[in-house]
Amino acid sequence: MNKKSGWIAAISRGHNSGICLMKDGEIIFAIEEERLSRHKYDGGPYMSMLEILKYTDTLDYLIIAHTQPLTDPSTGRVDYTGDDVYTGLARKLGLIDRKVDLKKHPQVIDLSHIHHKLHAACAFYRSGFDEACAVICDGAGTFMPINSSLVGDMTMFEVESIFDCSYPNNIFTVWKHYGTGTTSPGALMTQQSDKMGEPGRTHQVLLSDKAGITKVYEAVTQYCGFSAIEAGKTMGLFPYGKPNDRIPKLFQQEGRFSQSNRNVILPTYPNAAIVNEQMYEYLNNVPESCSDVSTLDNRRDLAYACQIETQAELLKVIYQAVKRTGRKNVVLSGGYGLNCVANYFYLESLRKDGINLFVEPVSNDAGTAIGAALLFYYALSEDKTKRPLTTLCQGPERKYTLEQIQELTNKEGIELVDANDKDIVKLMIEKNIVSMFQGKSESGPRALGNRSILFDPTFKDGKDFVNIVKRREYFRPFAGSILHEHVHDWFDLRGMEESPFMMYAVNCQEGIAEKIPSIIHIDGTCRIQTVKEEQNPLYYKLIKEFYDQTKIPIVFNTSFNLAGEPLVETLQDAILTLEHSLLEYLYLPEYGKMIKVKNVEK
Repeated sequence: MNKKSGWIAAISRGHNSGICLMKDGEIIFAIEEERLSRHKYDGGPYMSMLEILKYTDTLDYLIIAHTQPLTDPSTGRVDYTGDDVYTGLARKLGLIDRKVDLKKHPQVIDLSHIHHKLHAACAFYRSGFDEACAVICDGAGTFMPINSSLVGDMTMFEVESIFDCSYPNNIFTVWKHYGTGTTSPGALMTQQSDKMGEPGRTHQVLLSDKAGITKVYEAVTQYCGFSAIEAGKTMGLFPYGKPNDRIPKLFQQEGRFSQSNRNVILPTYPNAAIVNEQMYEYLNNVPESCSDVSTLDNRRDLAYACQIETQAELLKVIYQAVKRTGRKNVVLSGGYGLNCVANYFYLESLRKDGINLFVEPVSNDAGTAIGAALLFYYALSEDKTKRPLTTLCQGPERKYTLEQIQELTNKEGIELVDANDKDIVKLMIEKNIVSMFQGKSESGPRALGNRSILFDPTFKDGKDFVNIVKRREYFRPFAGSILHEHVHDWFDLRGMEESPFMMYAVNCQEGIAEKIPSIIHIDGTCRIQTVKEEQNPLYYKLIKEFYDQTKIPIVFNTSFNLAGEPLVETLQDAILTLEHSLLEYLYLPEYGKMIKVKNVEK
């Protein structure tokens, strides 16, 4: 490394906002604002910024990322001084110099103009690859005003991008698809220059008034009765559907490019798209007596078509990325990267062609904070050290003394008792749900044993039982955590050695589904996490104890939260979740203790 970078804090401002704090290239913590504010998908990471003070009282650089620049009025301004709210808060906290020109602060860098590149940086630098092509598939990335003799004045929105990536900070745009609000002329060559090293390079751009791949998914998600940002629900619903000739095609070939069918999907950039159901009698049919549209065949079958067609379209983009860059390593990010069904689908084709795939576990916009910190660090330091992702347990340090825990339980009038792995497994096999809290929280949407709810996967009605307790929809599946050494006997990983971050919904091996019915989805798949002892020692020990008692090397694992709530972050959050639900047991393996909550409702 040529230069020390010091303390870098990077901020993602929009939905799934958060902070990544880095010291000399190492991530100190990364957290989403929702974990602290307790408001799902929360923006404006002010509480997250306060966490920085637990580690340092001075920043060398504050990197701010979003889809719109800090100069945009939507950012907000501090009264009198006029600085944006993030620079203003950092100044007031003393994290940056309070005396310099607030409007041109040398410690504050705005990277809001390269949203997709930040997704790419997060995925590439954490992949462990020496070089790769990055494919980003997002709803609406950077908002880019354009004035051109071809298209006039308009705003473009990043939807899909391809980047060529190598060390130390060579992340170059190769191809982009921009969605627009008006009819546009197809493909053209353009030139992009940004602050992170692309001056003078050209890349191909497709301008389109059609919905991008993720926007199609958002439209169908809303059509199925959910919020556009809740695409994971559509992913869970899709296998309840089937091929249906009455469902119009969502994509059609237009010259060299395949684009969404504007007769079916109407984009409303930068917001979600909508299904043009008025144009199709079958899609517009909702019986008056229906209280849950997700039970209707037209919703289920459109969800099925959406999953099948969108994943096929993104696979085409992946192959374009390989062809245009000549790289055989692919990294994938952006919101669509959280589609575990699609990620498994890609493996079937890619492995036959010798193409390696890494899917970024924090593919949502919280990942752009991590990407911004990494990209700026590598640009500043010219370091070529690889830092492959080894753990997602990167939340702020949460250490409690036994005295603090006892004080909390006494205050709430609940019981704190001694417990070990044998006790917990006994509870599980007696059909009890046990929550688990330890160490740092996981980054991203997947619980990986530090903020998890656990159950015995052998119960046939386990999915329905836990969905009721978590207040989730009937069709939503659950995940499993399996001892790494057993995974290939139980699941087909399609050439992968492991799946430590739960990014793939994989097929069971023959005869396995009936052994663990509560975590096998209707299509015979399971979203799995492989666990090695060195990755998570306490969680591994618990699963091993479950195996020793049951001969089943896998436990039912779901995120420690209730429907519509973020994962718990603090022990106080965990206790409150128990007190306001049918959950009764909270295991604290670091302390050999268990909290028991019994209330009248139970």
